[in-house]
Amino acid sequence: MKPSVAPGLVVVDKPDGMTSHDVVARVRRILGTRKVGHAGTLDPMATGVLVLGIERATKLLGHLALDSKAYLATIVLGAATTTDDAEGEVLSTEDASGVTDEAVAAEIAKLTGPIQQVPSSVSAVKIDGKRAYARVRAGEEVEIPARPVTVHRFDVLFSRREDKQVLLDVMVECSSGTYVRALARDLGAALGVGGHLGALRRTRVGPFDLRVAKTLAQLEETPGLSLDLDAAVATAFPRREIDPSEASALSHGQRLRAGGIDGTYGVFGPDGHVIALAKDEGTACKPVVVLSPAG
Repeated sequence: MKPSVAPGLVVVDKPDGMTSHDVVARVRRILGTRKVGHAGTLDPMATGVLVLGIERATKLLGHLALDSKAYLATIVLGAATTTDDAEGEVLSTEDASGVTDEAVAAEIAKLTGPIQQVPSSVSAVKIDGKRAYARVRAGEEVEIPARPVTVHRFDVLFSRREDKQVLLDVMVECSSGTYVRALARDLGAALGVGGHLGALRRTRVGPFDLRVAKTLAQLEETPGLSLDLDAAVATAFPRREIDPSEASALSHGQRLRAGGIDGTYGVFGPDGHVIALAKDEGTACKPVVVLSPAG
């Protein structure tokens, strides 16, 4: 195995047909380390941004603010499927050739902003401690309650008509937990013709987008990080700089005075390297994750 790499993030442009776990296994082999984890799972049919933590940066994954995501997608109107995407069995077909652009725009407007969304029955949502898709595969009837999500943007970029179906190329920006295939399902249902997701590409997760992403082929050719630990924290969190005595105290897990910053922030020493993620509690700054421990 190659020597372990430095800690940081690898932003992968995931190919179609691989699970997120497949990508993790491949990157472990490429970089020669077992310490690889991922944030924000992508379905096998989806492509695009998948954020991986390497070595100590795996500690960041649970704290990254990945609450905003962006997608390019193709929605197919005229057929509903068991999985709400192209990989499922067709449940029903309707002639969608009579669906007007105005009707599509009106229903998309209703699916934009704060909405209540029922995730797909084959999603990874847990029902009584078990993933919904696992219950479906076991033959169980699954009812998932609606939950609040926010669709910040839902724009039709291009539409075309093929074989009594309407294909919509769309851009969606949404909160974490939003299912684009559920948007496709609900749009088709509202229009009375059924709908499903034909293709999905994630272009951004939080502050990480395709500009810093590498394909697996590129990573094979030139193994390395997209962002080292310092750059990853500086990109994803507000920054606080401290003096040498404070840096020594924090690296030993001690509390500092509050930094006056909302939420979790990165604390950097005088050498410019990140020491910890921290958050304020009253008048004190409490370490959340110490990334550069003493010694």
